Amino acid sequence: MNTPSPTSSCNPVSVQVYGIPNCDTVKKARSWLTEHGIAFEFHDFKKQGVPPAALDHWLQTLGWESVLNRKGTTWRKLDADTQAAVQDAASAKAVAEFKSGKDSAINALKGPVMKAAKGKANPKLVDETLRRLLAAM
Repeated sequence: MNTPSPTSSCNPVSVQVYGIPNCDTVKKARSWLTEHGIAFEFHDFKKQGVPPAALDHWLQTLGWESVLNRKGTTWRKLDADTQAAVQDAASAKAVAEFKSGKDSAINALKGPVMKAAKGKANPKLVDETLRRLLAAM
């Protein structure tokens, strides 16, 4: 019995690659797919944002720490207070949504920062700092 290869034109599976273009892992994946003749569509998070339904699915199946990639360069560049604000799936989702243009998502991050600072932080300064740091991501 002949099984079609992944590069076969009769393969009905469509590959969707999500990421940012300058990420080394994304570059390698796109290159590998191209080299192996596998057609794919690239969804650029920086230009197209994060699809809400996909984000919910990823958070549920992979966990927020994997989705946020706490081992990546972007995470390591964040200051300790911003990292401390991301404590669960809801706050990880807020970061992703804010990065996708949902401005009100920043509010989900302010609470944990204020809690970590034991209420002694200036809320306006926390808001400005979170916006500046997330914009740099």
